[in-house]
Amino acid sequence: METLVLSKRQNKTSNSAKKKRRMGLVPGVLYGKSLGNYMFEVGELELKREINGVGEHGIIDLDVEGSIVKALIKEVQRDAVNHEIIHVDLQEIKRNSIVQSDVPIVFHNEKIVSKTGGILQKEKNSIKVQCNAEELPKSIHIDLKGLKVGSVIRMGDVEMAKEISMIEDPDTVILSVTYAKNEEVNVENEENYELEVKEE
Repeated sequence: METLVLSKRQNKTSNSAKKKRRMGLVPGVLYGKSLGNYMFEVGELELKREINGVGEHGIIDLDVEGSIVKALIKEVQRDAVNHEIIHVDLQEIKRNSIVQSDVPIVFHNEKIVSKTGGILQKEKNSIKVQCNAEELPKSIHIDLKGLKVGSVIRMGDVEMAKEISMIEDPDTVILSVTYAKNEEVNVENEENYELEVKEE
């Protein structure tokens, strides 16, 4: 992971932001006790590279006017049409501090479930966790192999590393498998599975 260099943003008007984006720059805000609300702009290519490396809710190193700062990516706003990044919110954190963040779920073997005639109903695409900033995973992987129509995966079925706490209701449904023709599934036959889960 490289250090992302931020430049202080002077003009805060929407027209100025549009011009900056056309120049390959993305506007953003860095929140922190030592910096206040620091308005910045950053190179789009460099920002994309970091997000690809740590995920949209990961931790990155910043160069803020010569000072090295760690920050949690709080929100990445994208254009509804072309999905290009139009704004980013960052939160300054201290080393070894405890953070809360939404970690995206990566589902594996979806096609295997589809071949059995099931339709995947995804209710959640991320899991909110709390952990040391250095332990924050990039993603949580869930293997769907073995699921069939009537299967339900809940938050409580997902096992986390001992260093990571899940901040979710264990009964919250992550995913269920229904009939392709939307036929009603008998809930008495609902099955929960032990999941192969890996954090990255």
